[in-house]
Amino acid sequence: MEYNILYSCISHKGKLRAINQDNFICNGDYINTDDSEIEYPLIGAVSSKTPTLFGVFDGLGGEARGEIASYIAAKTASTIEIGKNIISDLLQFCQKANTDICNNANESGVSAMGTTAAILAFTGNGVTLCNIGDSKIFRFCDGVLEQISKDHVAISAFGVKPPLSQNLGIPSNELIIEPYLAQGAYNDGDTYLICSDGLTDMVTNEEITKVLDSKTIGEAITELLDKALCKGGRDNITIVLCNIERELSWLSKRKQRNSKKEV
Repeated sequence: MEYNILYSCISHKGKLRAINQDNFICNGDYINTDDSEIEYPLIGAVSSKTPTLFGVFDGLGGEARGEIASYIAAKTASTIEIGKNIISDLLQFCQKANTDICNNANESGVSAMGTTAAILAFTGNGVTLCNIGDSKIFRFCDGVLEQISKDHVAISAFGVKPPLSQNLGIPSNELIIEPYLAQGAYNDGDTYLICSDGLTDMVTNEEITKVLDSKTIGEAITELLDKALCKGGRDNITIVLCNIERELSWLSKRKQRNSKKEV
């Protein structure tokens, strides 16, 4: 069975941040260091026959050069060649991005810099998830929004946002990173949401569900951004939406046209 993956991506610095420390990978596109944000959505489609990556990288705002860490991760992700062992490919990405970020920090005289990573790799056989940190991945199916990523956070006091327990940019002599990986099938009509916490800290899951249930991904992505901004936009906001659409064969399309004529 062949599918089309319709996608939309947007990244905004929010209302309070001086710069945008987020980045993304969207069918090979990412934010270059000379850019700060993508104010208008990137919209496109790709066949499931072509292995494709989508993801979000949230540079750690409390650390120096968070935007460089997320840029390194995004640029590294753009070079991934997806083979038969996708799990191995994504693990190698995490290891390389982690090493490159640590090396850049050392060369720049920065004590620490880091980023989250939340990635989906689509192939003709299904979807593979890889995440580290607290940038989230959701699947929206039959009106239900479900988080399918795993947050890497430490225990914190009630009412205090928990700090990350893992991220890209941790030296191997301090901690061996362990990204969360999972694989599964996708179905016609499924929508996947990948986002930085600039969205989920501002907009509830119930509000996200209502938007995804009533809008196309092109409409939904701008409405979700607007909601996050209207509620304060306290952080950078990056959103990637992917919608799975069954690609009909020429015979199926012909039968569908004939069926419509008979009506």
